[in-house]
Amino acid sequence: MENLQESLLNHLKKIVRERDPYYASGGHLFVREYIRSQLSQYGEVEVHEFDVDGNKHQNLILRISPALSSKRWKGSKKELPILIGAHYDAVPGCVGADDNATGIAVLLELARSLSANPINYPIDLIAFDMEEYSLQGSRAYVERLKQQNQKLRLMISLEMLGYCDRTPNSQHYPKGLQYFYPNTGDFIGLIGNIQTIPDLISLCHHVKASVPCEWLPAGYRGLIVPDTRRSDHAPFWDAGYKAIMITDTANMRNPHYHQSSDRLETLDLDFLTGVCKGIITGISRLP
Repeated sequence: MENLQESLLNHLKKIVRERDPYYASGGHLFVREYIRSQLSQYGEVEVHEFDVDGNKHQNLILRISPALSSKRWKGSKKELPILIGAHYDAVPGCVGADDNATGIAVLLELARSLSANPINYPIDLIAFDMEEYSLQGSRAYVERLKQQNQKLRLMISLEMLGYCDRTPNSQHYPKGLQYFYPNTGDFIGLIGNIQTIPDLISLCHHVKASVPCEWLPAGYRGLIVPDTRRSDHAPFWDAGYKAIMITDTANMRNPHYHQSSDRLETLDLDFLTGVCKGIITGISRLP
């Protein structure tokens, strides 16, 4: 656990800086190349380049092969990849410690853990660009998947994972949900479309061994609670894929959301480490 926390902190120290692709292009390039260098330790990093208003942007992809024992599943759903993504851009004027340096740090630790201990599914780890600009990186990637007629076992979006507030009434919700969930912001949330309910239950069970965890089914596309659509899983919902967002609930809890105060010292590293450990365990035990 201590080694995991140290690794996460080392990643955060590199990533937590201004990195808007237009207003902080130097920081954006530095973080992108740091991610590339980290992922390349575990295999070839594919670049998915996409265009936004004449500007080129990059999603970075690492494929981790399944365990050798999974060959017995050939021809079944075990051949379908689990796609896990986190965005590396940040809003202008913000170093984005929670949003979304925490997601990228966990993504990099997933690369290390799952490459050393592969599971029965192929894993695609993706660092998305341009999330803060209407999810354009993940939208472009979904279009590529559709063109290739690529099916997925599951998509997971890592979106703000490191802010925890253990005081009562620190957690807020869209109208109506406050009657069903705790008012203390000390849990990690899993939000999925209807098709993911078995996976939500499985992941929550294993994550709870490390940190408190709550889950929410958000309909087929999350339209009944629009706040549930605010990350890179939403384009996957729209395209009919099974997708889950893992989140500390952003501005429903974190007062530093999209502010210059979203800094490293506001994070709870024990909480983030528990979240990372729980995600690794939960993914490795998906049926």
